[in-house]
Amino acid sequence: MKAVKRGLLILLGAIVLVEGYFAYSFVHGYESTKTATTEASIEFNGEEAPDVNDLNVLIIGSDSRGEDRGRSDSLMVAHYDQSKKTPKLISIMRDSYVDIPGYGMDKINAAYSYGGIELVRQTLEENFNLPIQYYVVIDFDHFKDAVDTLFPKGVTINAEKDLDLDGVFIEKGKQKMDGNTLLQYARFRKDEEGDFGRVRRQQQVMQAIAEQITNVTSLTKLPRTTGKLLGYVETNVPESTMISVGKDFALGNTESIESLSVPVDGSWQFNDYTESGSVIELDAQQNTAAIEEFLTE
Repeated sequence: MKAVKRGLLILLGAIVLVEGYFAYSFVHGYESTKTATTEASIEFNGEEAPDVNDLNVLIIGSDSRGEDRGRSDSLMVAHYDQSKKTPKLISIMRDSYVDIPGYGMDKINAAYSYGGIELVRQTLEENFNLPIQYYVVIDFDHFKDAVDTLFPKGVTINAEKDLDLDGVFIEKGKQKMDGNTLLQYARFRKDEEGDFGRVRRQQQVMQAIAEQITNVTSLTKLPRTTGKLLGYVETNVPESTMISVGKDFALGNTESIESLSVPVDGSWQFNDYTESGSVIELDAQQNTAAIEEFLTE
């Protein structure tokens, strides 16, 4: 009986030490990169997905250029099924012409400027019946810093074409990109494809980061890495959820990322006769059905 008690005490002590190490590593990583502040005062009425195993996270890339809050430059929804370990990514074209609650028809990237994260959430819910539980907001300067911190040797990308943006020239082919180069690659839209090519490259970048995070993060380093990442973003994702999902990626337990671009093929047309200028008019019902099928298949 004494041996059993002693064994339990040793096990309990080990658990306390491990939990303490994880907590210390997380806080240390967070403090080392803390540049953006997660504000408890941000209005966001997150809504859980119908399946309790599903997480839907709104990801906003912001190019405020010194303003308090500009339009959202990038708009994605990351979906993760915690039971099936399946990550999915939905990219929504910034010029999609939608009904923004309280403001009428406009480009979807205007919602962030008009009413912040909560209005973006409402816009996605109203137009695509897409419930959002959590959010992550990162500006471009912090994106560059995060990539350089997490991937000091760069992220491997197979660039699909020669690109030149803001003084950064990228040659076609496989290469390692630092944070600034990776950002310019993902942002480029000054060709015949416009936002469609841009969204495809953004998805390529997100997939590369997710796949290569296992190369720089072991299970023992995961809390510190997660803390570092949190220091660069504004988010309401609980720390425990970050570490839990991060553990799946770090151990290579997830499926490959699937992606969807909205509007889907055959559901849209260009229109430049609006007060918002040139927009992408889309069939909301068709895209809502496509999103539902993508997330449940």
